[in-house]
Amino acid sequence: MTQYFRIHPGNPQKRLISQAADILREGGVVVYPTDSCYAIGCRIGDKDALERIRRIRHLDEGHNLTLMCEDLSEIATYAKVNNPVFRLMKAYMPGPYTFLLLATRDVPKRLQHPKRKTIGVRVPDNPVTQAMLIEMHEPILSTSLILPGEDLPLTDPEEINNKLGKQVDLILDGGICGIESTTVVDLAGEQPVIVRQGKGNIHAV
Repeated sequence: MTQYFRIHPGNPQKRLISQAADILREGGVVVYPTDSCYAIGCRIGDKDALERIRRIRHLDEGHNLTLMCEDLSEIATYAKVNNPVFRLMKAYMPGPYTFLLLATRDVPKRLQHPKRKTIGVRVPDNPVTQAMLIEMHEPILSTSLILPGEDLPLTDPEEINNKLGKQVDLILDGGICGIESTTVVDLAGEQPVIVRQGKGNIHAV
């Protein structure tokens, strides 16, 4: 049975954040608000929960998943970050950007792009997400909540509940969220490449 928490978007209740973290640790799939749009996520090492997310979104293994991280220092555990890359990310995070980087050995191969060996990373500027990451002490493996056949993310938590209420373990209702996904920037090569223009200011990268 799906749980549904109404959470304050600016000052999230610690009790609800703690419960959400427990659900993630126990193998749950959680829908939650971010600074761009609603996301769907699970614990980084949970293979079964990841497969549930892939089924819900109809994702193949070539889709780059994203690690929601608390800060830049956490990113360095999971992605290879040199000085120029660090400076660029520091200028734009936290914020609505996803950066594609070469994964480190700490990232299971099933989470990496099968050919490029990359992983998406980002530090969201959202109180609910940040509170969950602090409580978890580890990244949340996530992707935007865009259902098969749709071009835009789901934005209304009640609609999300109607459509996914039997497929996820928790919906964190932080109010109506945005419809723009993050701007995706590929930093795995010699020069930054804009893969997708989203909410982040593309001209600033």
